[in-house]
Amino acid sequence: MNGRRAAALQAAGAAALGALQTLAFVHTSLWWLSLLCIAALAALVWRATPRCAALFGWMFGSAWLGAGVWWLFISLHRYGALPAWLAALAVALLCLGLSLYLAVAMALFARWRSGRAALDAALFAALWLLAELARTVIFTGFPWLASGYAQLDGPLAAWAPWIGVNGIGVLAALLGALLALAWHRRSLWLLGLALALPVGSALVGLREFSTPAGELSVSLLQGNVPQDEKFTLEYVPQALAWLAHAASQAHGALLVAPETAVPLLPEQLAELVPDYWPALRARFESGRQAALIGVPLGDERAGYTNSVVGLSAATRGAAPYRYDKVHLVPFGEFIPSGFRWFTQMMNIPLGDFARGPLNAPSFAVHGQRIAPNICYEDLFGTELAQRFIDPAAAPTVFANLSNIGWFGDTIAVPQHLNISRMRALEFQRPMLRATNTGATAVIDHRGRVQAQLPPFTQGVLEGRVQGREGITPFAWWSARFGLWPWLLLAAVVLVASARARRAVR
Repeated sequence: MNGRRAAALQAAGAAALGALQTLAFVHTSLWWLSLLCIAALAALVWRATPRCAALFGWMFGSAWLGAGVWWLFISLHRYGALPAWLAALAVALLCLGLSLYLAVAMALFARWRSGRAALDAALFAALWLLAELARTVIFTGFPWLASGYAQLDGPLAAWAPWIGVNGIGVLAALLGALLALAWHRRSLWLLGLALALPVGSALVGLREFSTPAGELSVSLLQGNVPQDEKFTLEYVPQALAWLAHAASQAHGALLVAPETAVPLLPEQLAELVPDYWPALRARFESGRQAALIGVPLGDERAGYTNSVVGLSAATRGAAPYRYDKVHLVPFGEFIPSGFRWFTQMMNIPLGDFARGPLNAPSFAVHGQRIAPNICYEDLFGTELAQRFIDPAAAPTVFANLSNIGWFGDTIAVPQHLNISRMRALEFQRPMLRATNTGATAVIDHRGRVQAQLPPFTQGVLEGRVQGREGITPFAWWSARFGLWPWLLLAAVVLVASARARRAVR
């Protein structure tokens, strides 16, 4: 009984650690807190049985995600009209299900550790990596709160242009494992090895792989449209009027309006406000300004897309620039097989969208190549990397058009801002963020926020952005090999660990 009680208390402790570390994904100055929480989890599983280790990993991961993405409840209940109990159950099941990857990883670590200090620390990091990759890929992936994001303002962030967020997560797990092992063995050399990672990273610093490629003045719109009114015909004319007024007052050479800033299909818009789209095109095709505007496109025959339309002097008399969202949100933008019954219970005006091409062309504006991405597409760095295959056509600036008003005034806003900051670091490209409710911001190529509107206000952010040329190592290898190098690295560690176990026997 005492053993079961101890295991239950340890499981509760693992859950508390998982929840606590989510603070570092909002307040990135607390990067050290995430490292300590990972180290404490490693200490718990180091001498645990596989069954207990699986429980500790499951509790840690479930609380990690539960404390970090509880705001999904708002979209399902407040805006999706699901009963509160069902919305809460759906979020809980999502967190519990995605945490099974970490549970399996910790169970395998408990079973496969060899007793060799350095190799066991590497094994912990490799299994941690595989758990995060599983969450990134399986069922289209949900890598929100990947562990590397917590290190955004810590010394490990210096490795972003080399190895990206997944590599930073590996280093964080390795550091945590070394700290746990140093504690168990009371070993100063292991402690020194652990501390060498952040100290060495800080000494190396961020290396510049990109060079300036000119400046561009920008105007980023934040409409702050109430989410429960955004798609209602009573409110749409008011939102469209504000968009037109804000565009007329904007000074930047490039105006960026958020995802679905125009919330109607072109034929619907033509019926409601017949002259609206022709007037918008005429304004931006006059040559004074260019614009990127979020708008749904398509029809029942060709399929619908969540898109960005680009208007400039170059599109006068021709088809506008178009970017169609590639990585769609399950249940919001496409319906997974067998779950249509679930989406039919929700009152969300988004349905089954078609996907655009992965390696989409950029939008050319005043010598800059602007690469749009929509909403949580900026979570998937290896997909954005496809645009860097040809250095001559590679983006000089990223632009993220989002509407996370679905999730209310919650920690989802700073979390998404930090995700965009990590992409800027990985590719050493500035990121423009134009959002409905926040965070609307200009981020430079080193991941620093240069200007930002207060969330949940209506306004236009005027700023300047410096485009960048050049390819980071992460952009080069990720564009060609995707996640395969990480799988190969994990496989090498697993094989080395297996050989070590056989040698011990």
